[in-house]
Amino acid sequence: MSQTARFVQQVSRPRGRPTGAEFAFTEEPVPVPRPGTALVENVLLSVDPYMRENMDADWELSTPLEGRSIGRVTDSRTGALAEGDLVFHRQGWRTHAVVDPKDVRVLPQTPGVPPETYLGILGGTGLTAHVALSRIARLVPGETVYVSAAAGGVGSAAGQLARLMGAGRVVGSAGSPAKVRLLTEELGFDAAFDHRAGRLGEQLAKAAPDGIDVYVDNVGGEHLEAAIGAMREFGRIAWCGAIAQYDATEPPPAPRNLFDLVEKSVRLEGFLVRNHRDAQEELEQLLLPVLASGAVTDRHTVTEGFDGIVDAFLGMLAGGNTGKATVRVATS
Repeated sequence: MSQTARFVQQVSRPRGRPTGAEFAFTEEPVPVPRPGTALVENVLLSVDPYMRENMDADWELSTPLEGRSIGRVTDSRTGALAEGDLVFHRQGWRTHAVVDPKDVRVLPQTPGVPPETYLGILGGTGLTAHVALSRIARLVPGETVYVSAAAGGVGSAAGQLARLMGAGRVVGSAGSPAKVRLLTEELGFDAAFDHRAGRLGEQLAKAAPDGIDVYVDNVGGEHLEAAIGAMREFGRIAWCGAIAQYDATEPPPAPRNLFDLVEKSVRLEGFLVRNHRDAQEELEQLLLPVLASGAVTDRHTVTEGFDGIVDAFLGMLAGGNTGKATVRVATS
């Protein structure tokens, strides 16, 4: 095991889109676990859109950052964790972490389900999609679902989960022709379009000519406006992300048609997945059989090596990933 622990800290606040200059790498000797704790060497790290908002205020400057992580216990001073256990925890952006057993989950070893799945469709990413559809939108079999940023982690999970839940038609938008092909050829979307290729409202109307019943919003702004325009009466919008405006220095002009929510009796509800962690068991019961059989795909864009974590984060914000963006930490 390496004798040096490495960390990433945020050292300044961004103005608009982050450039990478807001981060700094630091190192120190590998920490020694206290009685009742364990040392974990991280194997996989998650970079997620919500972290962009954290950069503005939630993350303290010049301290190790937070993030979903999977690591292996290398030194245990507690009977609750054994050396060799693979655990999920939230001390990301670092190579090593000292964890308390109450703050980690020992991951099960399931044939056909690799560990990274617990950062993807079986992790917070998939849980967000599941909660959006099952608890917020309350999807009814046969309904039409629209997902924005559909080739990303939450979006790709939402499309596949909507199909499992009986959606009649699943439509997605993405940021390139290659991503559009991924949605329809690999992930089971009935229709998809490149939001950069024309007017959003017109493209959505073509992809869902009879309108939509459910919208899983990962983008906000003009995408939300287009979805409101396409909503059928009594539709539902589950709003979990706004990646189009995270870097904005002024409020976005759209949506300009909010009163249509009243005229159509549409419900729009925002949510945070951390308030729905009790849905994890539901998610696993639904997905474990189809993941093991290959009927559902957990796609990842993997950056190799801890040195690449900032680039992985910036690339994810720019739409450079398909599926979940993860970092595989190099170990000695």
